[in-house]
Amino acid sequence: MSNPISQTLLIEIFTEELPPKALPKLGAVFASGIFDELAKLGFVAKDAEVESFASPRRLAVSIADVLAVQPDQAIERRGPAVASGMKDGVPTPALAGFARSCGVDVSQLSQGSDGKQDVYVFSSVKTGEALTKVLSGIIAATLKKLPAPKMMRWGDRDGQFIRPVHGLVALHGSDIVPAQVLHLEAGRSTLGHRFLSSGEIELANADEYAARLFDDGFVEASFDARRALIADQLNNACLELNAQIAPSDGLLDEVTALVEWPVIYTGHFDEKFLQVPQECLILSMQQHQKYFPLLDQNGKLLPEFLVVSNLETADPSHIIHGNERVLRARLSDAEFFFEQDKKKKLESRVPQLANVVYHNKIGSQLERVERLQKIAGAIAVKLNADVADCKRAAYLAKADLIADMVGEFPELQGVMGMYYARIDGENEAVANAIEGHYHPRFAGDTLPVGAVAQAVSLADKLESIVGIYGIGLIPTGDKDPFALRRAALGVLRMVLDLPLDLKELLSITAEAFPAGVVAEGTVDGVYGFMQDRLKNYLAADYPAADIDAVLALNPTLLNEMVIRLQAVAAFKTLPEATALAAANKRIRNILKKVEGDLPELNAALLSDEAEIALHAELLKLQPVVSSALASQNFTGALKALSALKEPVDAFFDSVMVMADDLAVRGNRQALLAALASLMNRVAELSLLAE
Repeated sequence: MSNPISQTLLIEIFTEELPPKALPKLGAVFASGIFDELAKLGFVAKDAEVESFASPRRLAVSIADVLAVQPDQAIERRGPAVASGMKDGVPTPALAGFARSCGVDVSQLSQGSDGKQDVYVFSSVKTGEALTKVLSGIIAATLKKLPAPKMMRWGDRDGQFIRPVHGLVALHGSDIVPAQVLHLEAGRSTLGHRFLSSGEIELANADEYAARLFDDGFVEASFDARRALIADQLNNACLELNAQIAPSDGLLDEVTALVEWPVIYTGHFDEKFLQVPQECLILSMQQHQKYFPLLDQNGKLLPEFLVVSNLETADPSHIIHGNERVLRARLSDAEFFFEQDKKKKLESRVPQLANVVYHNKIGSQLERVERLQKIAGAIAVKLNADVADCKRAAYLAKADLIADMVGEFPELQGVMGMYYARIDGENEAVANAIEGHYHPRFAGDTLPVGAVAQAVSLADKLESIVGIYGIGLIPTGDKDPFALRRAALGVLRMVLDLPLDLKELLSITAEAFPAGVVAEGTVDGVYGFMQDRLKNYLAADYPAADIDAVLALNPTLLNEMVIRLQAVAAFKTLPEATALAAANKRIRNILKKVEGDLPELNAALLSDEAEIALHAELLKLQPVVSSALASQNFTGALKALSALKEPVDAFFDSVMVMADDLAVRGNRQALLAALASLMNRVAELSLLAE
């Protein structure tokens, strides 16, 4: 092998079809794993250009400017001190042992400093290893670290990988690196598209990999480039059809992992299927067939779809008709489920929920529905919502869990309940609440609309949180099998906009459970759990100190949280803010040391001019602050406190709080307590002090 200064290194693992959902991560980890090991050993600079490739049948990486030979490494080891290394001209055991461990005689050691004293030093140069000697180990180690869903063996070999491996390419520039991995010898030949390409593609050098596969092999090997190509083709098709693609979660990535040479074709289905709720049809196309359903500009499903094929042909009619035929069967199933479900009223399904276990310690879904009715009814009163509608929606909310359509598509729970409720003649508020009570389903999802939907949604999430938490299944670390964190965040997002007392909601929920089901202290425990979630949620928009300052008051009306935080932000811009926060912290420290109860403030015991002035300002501000708080003018309340700066400064400059006279001391402490009470009605200002 020649020994240029640096060349592009290409490594490709050619396999049978890799698992599509894992492919993007497999490609990224494979590329980064190879690069990191080479960089650690000095074969390549840490800022070198790296290109990752991942297609259904290959993982590959191209790294620019990789050395053929690792740079020589200077080695320096420090040993015993010079002053104690020799005794009567003879090396001490420590010095002799150090020399022996370095493989040299004492006379071959030099002397240097370790920064504190002169020491014996062993210096040498380690000759760099050749890439040919280390690459097999690097590839094998990287393959073992891949986030593989499941490993497998094939043939009579003992090697394991995600899928059978049939080829290995390892090129450094134009030279083959003689690597061996999974019983395969590295070469320079790969294969292109399974059907469109013919014969092996022999690579002259590493740099031509992507272009040769594209031009001769009908393979776009780059996952990102292939994804962008598919997205462009889909957009172009939509422009031609004056349509838009139905939103999907991860479908574009999944089809990118299924094809190597993407071509978009348009298919059609019978308009009669549009009588089925479009959510059912969309899910059937996306999940079962990996098609892209099309919507008109109003969001209504069209009888057309886009399919990403792995075959390009002059006459695609057989491909299109084949996909249409398969889809027809799928949509017929959906139509059948829908028609069967309509034969039973939603309310007739509710008793069957007794056979659906929610949790063995909490009971069935029917028992849960009974609790939801109680909780939703109580919340309805707080929201001035129609109590009967809330209880009716709660009664029907889980009925579609045993519908055939939801059995086929669990993602449609709530959606199908809404459709069936409308068919049954339920009023629109009830029908919307059945679907809306699952919202928000994920971060960034919409909140339920309308008081009835809000009441049932809160009831559903609070019942889950209190019930699961109350039987001891508290989320820990990354384990949250019942998604309590997500439910808590959903509650918080709603309550931040509603005039509801969170602590009261938790108590109402706990009382809906039979005695002894949820543990004592559950309400307080859940409240603390939700406060932690609230901190995390608000941290994206507000400083941690501001959040802590407001939460220190344990506000239960969370719809005031944002207003209080905005008030704190405005207060911090005042020139008096820093001094008042520091003074408040000082007051808190003084009051912490008080033993027993403080006496009632007695104005007659105020003698110093500064404490009299502070008391007068306190009396003057109390009604001002109270009035501002009554109208939720938290900013005004905090700004009013700026008038306290001068009297507070004067007080601490001239008044001795810890006076010898115990009555005077207690009275001054009471004055400070009254001051702290006034200053901290919006937020705990001491937590803003640096």
